[in-house]
Order: sequence, then C-alpha cells, then structure tokens
Amino acid sequence: MQKLLLLGDEAIAQGGIDAGISGIYAYPGTPSTEITEYVMHSKEAKSLNIVAAWGANEKTAMETALGMSYAGKRAMVCMKHVGLNVAADAFVNSAITGANGGLIVVAADDPSMHSSQNEQDSRFFGKFALMPILEPGNQQEAYDMVHLGFELSEKFRIPVLMRITTRLAHSRSGVVRREVRKQNDLKLPDNLKQFILLPANARRQYKTLLNNQAAFIKSSEESPFNYLIDHSDKRLGIITCGLAYNYLMENFEDHKVPHPVLRIGQYPLPEKMIRDLYDNCDSLLVLEDGYPLVEELLRGLLNNGKTIKGRLDGTVPRDGELNPNIVAVALGLADTRGRDIPSLVTGRPPSLCKGCPHIYSYNALNEALSEFYKGRVFSDIGCYTLGALEPFDAINSCVDMGASITMAKGAADAGLIPSVAVIGDSTFTHSGMTGLLDAVNAGSSITVMVLDNGTTGMTGGQDSAAVGKIEDICLALGVSKEHIRVLNPLQKHHEENLAIMKEEIAYQGVSVIIPRRECIQTLTRRMREEKKNQATEKAEA
Repeated sequence: MQKLLLLGDEAIAQGGIDAGISGIYAYPGTPSTEITEYVMHSKEAKSLNIVAAWGANEKTAMETALGMSYAGKRAMVCMKHVGLNVAADAFVNSAITGANGGLIVVAADDPSMHSSQNEQDSRFFGKFALMPILEPGNQQEAYDMVHLGFELSEKFRIPVLMRITTRLAHSRSGVVRREVRKQNDLKLPDNLKQFILLPANARRQYKTLLNNQAAFIKSSEESPFNYLIDHSDKRLGIITCGLAYNYLMENFEDHKVPHPVLRIGQYPLPEKMIRDLYDNCDSLLVLEDGYPLVEELLRGLLNNGKTIKGRLDGTVPRDGELNPNIVAVALGLADTRGRDIPSLVTGRPPSLCKGCPHIYSYNALNEALSEFYKGRVFSDIGCYTLGALEPFDAINSCVDMGASITMAKGAADAGLIPSVAVIGDSTFTHSGMTGLLDAVNAGSSITVMVLDNGTTGMTGGQDSAAVGKIEDICLALGVSKEHIRVLNPLQKHHEENLAIMKEEIAYQGVSVIIPRRECIQTLTRRMREEKKNQATEKAEA
C-alpha cells in the first residue's frame, strides 16, 4: 500500500478515512486542529462523501458524532484536552449509552502548556468514564490504532478514547496505509432504548459497562500495542506509555536498553504484564508524558515494598513534557542537556499581528477605562488574550472558554462596576451565549465586547459559527437593541469608538459592543487567492 509522510494528526485523519468513517466533527484547538482540517481538504474524503464539520463547541461536536454512531456509521470527534472538559457531559454518558457504529474520541493533550491553560491528562477522563483508551507512540501506531479503535468500539459497543500529545500531533513520520474500508450501512441500534438514559435504562447499561471491564483488560493483555521487551538487567524494570518509549530509546546506542521495558499503548492497564514485570525486577521506573496516572495505579496495586520511581517521587519532574534528557537523568545516565542559550539572545514574546483589529479595540478600551482604577477587564481565550501583554496590559483574566462574561457578572455582583468582558466571536458562540443570558436575566451592569474578526483566528482561521449572527443572538438573549453597538476598529475611527465605549461602560445594565473587522491573516489569504483566481481566469481567456 501507499506510504505517506504525515503528521501524527494527519495519520489519525488518514486512518479515519481508510477505516471507513462517515463523519468527523470538532472544534479547533491546538494541537488537534489538523486532524479535521486534513479530512476537510482531502479530495479522497470528499469523493467518499465524508462529512467534516466544525461544531460551535466540543460538546456539540461530541453529540453530533454520537448521533452518527447511533445511526450505525463510524464517526470521529476531535478536540484538545481542555475541550474534553467542555464535552465531558456527553463523553462520560456515552460510555453508558454505548455506541452503535464505531466512535473514536481523539483528545490531544499539551504537556508543558505550549498553547494551553493547563497540562491535564485525558487518560484520567477515559479511566473515569470506564472506556478503553489508546495512546500511540508514533505516527504509524496512530494510524493503526484508529483501525483498532473502531474494531474495539464496535466489538464492545462503546466509544474509545485516543489520547495523543503535542509532539506526536505535530511531528512527521512515514505511514503505510491499509486498503480503504467500505463505510457502514445505515443501521439503527437493535435496542431502540439504548440511548435513553432514564434511570431505569441507565442502571442496566451501567451494569453492562462494569461487567465489560474484565473484557477490556483482557483485550489490553492481548493488544499488539502492549508488550514486554525483556532484557537481562533486572535491577530496574521500565514502563513506558505512548510517546515516552521514544525518549527512552534516544538514550541508548542502537536502542539497546539493558533493562526490561513494558510498552503500554492500550488501557485499561494490562495487569498481568505489570505484575510479571514487578515480580521479576528490583524496582520500577514509570515514564509517561502527562500526569502520573500509571504510577499512582501501581503504587496502589503493587505497594509491596519495592521502589516505584517516576513523577511522584521526583525522579521525573512533576510538570512539563518528557524529553530524552529527563529520561537520561531518571536512569542515572549522564545529563545530556545542552548549554544554556547565551544571555545576548532574548526571547521574543508573541504579539498581535500588524494591522490586527484587536489593537485598535484595546487602545480605545484602555482610554475609555482610564478614569477608573485598573483590574476590571475579564478576557477569554483567543488571539486577543495577547492583550494581557505589553504594550496593552488591557486584560485581567483568562480562565476557560466563555468565562469572561460570567466572571464580569460575578465581579459586578460583588460591586466592581463597571466590569468589562472581552470575548471573540467564535468563543462567544462556543460558550459565551449562556453567560450573557445570565447577565441579562440579572440586569447586571457589565459591558461585553465581542471582538468580531469573522473567524477562529488563534487556530488558523477556521470558520466561525458566529458570522453574521452576533447582533441577532444578543437581541434574542434580551440585550436592548439600543445597547448593541457595532464599531469599525480602525485608528481613523478612534474618537468615535472611544465615545461609544464610554457611553456603554457608563450604562447601568448589559451592553454589547461589537468591534468588527476581518482578521488580517484571513484577509491576506483571501486577497491572495482572489488575485490568483483572477490571473487564472485572465490566462484562460
């Protein structure tokens, strides 16, 4: 079969196409975005009529994929780790409803917080939901695990979580494809009450889920992605999870590790394999990229006097992603960390693009609030979060998607008036609308700035669900029409915009200001594409 050079994200996407998916749903979030984009741009996927769509948020994407599974088709839903928090209601309950057509949930974790608020480990969510988890160690495994994941999902009638990390998502390797599998036929569940989680049904199906745990463990014991590489030096046994195996191998010439190594790529943990390793080695070292999930389980399962080393005892740092040097130090090998970067080389902080409309919005907002003491602007997650940095120093919070409006409401309830929320157009339809409804119902004295650049800018310019709808949404939620103000964020309109901001900040109620101008990046791409099309049309004429 064909061999392709693919990102980990792309390998998962191609795996989905080849495994017979009928739909893929997502909300863009680094490092998971490229999975869905790959399918969207794939001519092969289009020829197979595979649905590839962005949802308003991760919860809607998860529920849409569950609906496709209900209809008997294979579906995939993709998100970053904090997106799984948003989808958690549907995700956890889907383990009890079960699946009909195969369903894989891909969660891309971000150890070291390269572009995230936290380092949370999605394996805990999978364990909490009691569903099988797959964790690839390279791009080929990522591709192959998609096929296995759908097989497991349809065999056990349950969604399967695939957990990847940033390094795998955004690195490339050769991937050998399989033959494309025909998509499932439309087929409703044999039990039409399967997806009805009334307590009586839920209790029965929860017992089924619990009864299946032994089968999940047996599947892990027999998985081709869980295996022991035996070696003679039993003073130490090493457990590697997913990508951590690669960091271990980089420390040994010809990849010859003297100690037994247990590779884990499928969960629940293969208990017999782990116990055999424990019984035959003097101590264990656990290498996992993320939280010490396996280490904690081992300390509970095998706390029989032998040393278990990892993140909990400080052998491996408690935070941040793994790397070969960290593994070397944990093994007692030479510290391979390179020299520090000379002080004459200074880091360059991220900044808003030249010409970005948010620049003019923040300049006007800072001036409008200059008569008040600082500390009253609650922001959200997007490019505009860079307003926290110099030269703006304009915002005072960034917690989770949609929190700007509700935090501003809470601060206003506490007496901090005026309170201002800054939220992007895509984030507004993702998680901000319900907070605005709360504020309207309470008559809160807050001003909400919806920075409308017409796209999901931070993740590369994907379509925003909010385009052309923001004013109507605000009206429908109860904001007074006279207090929904649209601005053009350009320097030449500064005085006009400043006057409007001051008026709405002074208003004792909910007001919405919408600075609207296209993202400079999508504008540049669009103009380039239009110019290219014009040149093509001219040449053809």
